[in-house]
Amino acid sequence: QVQLVESGGGLVQPGGSLRLSCAASGSIVEAILIGWYRQAPEKERELVATIIRSGRLNYADSVKGRFTISRDNAKNMLYLQMNSLKPEDTAVYYCRVWSVDYDSWGQGTQVTVSP
Repeated sequence: QVQLVESGGGLVQPGGSLRLSCAASGSIVEAILIGWYRQAPEKERELVATIIRSGRLNYADSVKGRFTISRDNAKNMLYLQMNSLKPEDTAVYYCRVWSVDYDSWGQGTQVTVSP
């Protein structure tokens, strides 16, 4: 099972950008799915963006055109570039690696979008 550590969260003004990173302790090449999820206060955790094994990308409608998910297999890293941020993007963001033998989540990183 891989351990995941997110970084890059913080406070940003509306319209600003942030880049989240997720460092995995092992290879993510063979993962069934890798991705980013978020949970706002008093709301359910929701999918933000994922990459499945075939390479297909999937985005929540609310972030399409603003967020970009990417990976660096050589470095065992997952990224989320977030542009044109809105107050409703405020949440704790989690990375996930789902493989045959495990389903790992990071501890989360807080993103706050506020004037």
